Amino acid sequence: MGLEQFFSRRGDPNRPPDPTVPFRFLLHLPNFIKLYWRLLKDKRVPLFPKALLVVAVAYTLSPLDLLPDIALPFIGVIDDVILLTLAVRCFIPLCPRNVVEEHVRLIDEGK
Repeated sequence: MGLEQFFSRRGDPNRPPDPTVPFRFLLHLPNFIKLYWRLLKDKRVPLFPKALLVVAVAYTLSPLDLLPDIALPFIGVIDDVILLTLAVRCFIPLCPRNVVEEHVRLIDEGK
């Protein structure tokens, strides 16, 4: 199953929960990384989604935190994970659909 099929199955309200989703996500992780990288470099993608993703990654990697990891060990890591997860989940929907579909197709074709 390529990325195109992975995306086409998302959001179907009649589809029962699929316990294999995390495994399929890990299987496609290299392709997702390619897709995110291509979209970050694409001039047709607006600045806001790019900035959102870059700021979230920078915040996660930064030693400065709103909730310090040392003072609040578990909660300090959770804010990083939540922020990065939200940014990653919002990035694709904020990009122009036709641009995302084009890159998904090219990745599936091996280009």
